[in-house]
Amino acid sequence: MKLASHELHDLHELIVSCVNSITNMAMFKNMVQDQELKTMLETHFPAHIQDYNMKVEFVKRASGSQQKLNVPNLNVTLKDFTLSPVSNFSPITPSTNVQKMNDREIATAYLLTLKRAGKEYAWSAMEMSNPEIREFLKDAFTMSCNHAYDVWQWMVKKGYYPLTPANQNEIDTISSMYNEINEPVNTYV
Repeated sequence: MKLASHELHDLHELIVSCVNSITNMAMFKNMVQDQELKTMLETHFPAHIQDYNMKVEFVKRASGSQQKLNVPNLNVTLKDFTLSPVSNFSPITPSTNVQKMNDREIATAYLLTLKRAGKEYAWSAMEMSNPEIREFLKDAFTMSCNHAYDVWQWMVKKGYYPLTPANQNEIDTISSMYNEINEPVNTYV
């Protein structure tokens, strides 16, 4: 596949990122204790491998990739999107001598990896001149975004990630600053 120089370098950085993600996920799957988190990692893992392989195909093959990334749907398990289902939030302190990561550390590392990857996919997609790679990176962003939502929800349910409603006074103050406008009629239909 013909690539612009910036596309090649972005793909290279994204491939290295995938190497890191896949390697860490492989380790996490062997360390995790919580069955729900383990199942989540095992379910997500094949999509990360496909994502990696597709990027490798883009840089190695003249035809690019013949695959379409398997993008998961957003899996919503929380009933309230503003309030944690638990009232106790576990304190956390960084570990300075780690022999084995606990489930919270695994989930945190995986969530932060997904967030960072999502930002990189979104930014790189905006820079791609090749429409095939651009579409692939948009799908990769959605994959990362939806996987991150899975992990985040698990963390919220365990009390590892607080979720609290915004203060009504703040909502009122900010919402009072803006007025809606009438949308223009589309004459191009």
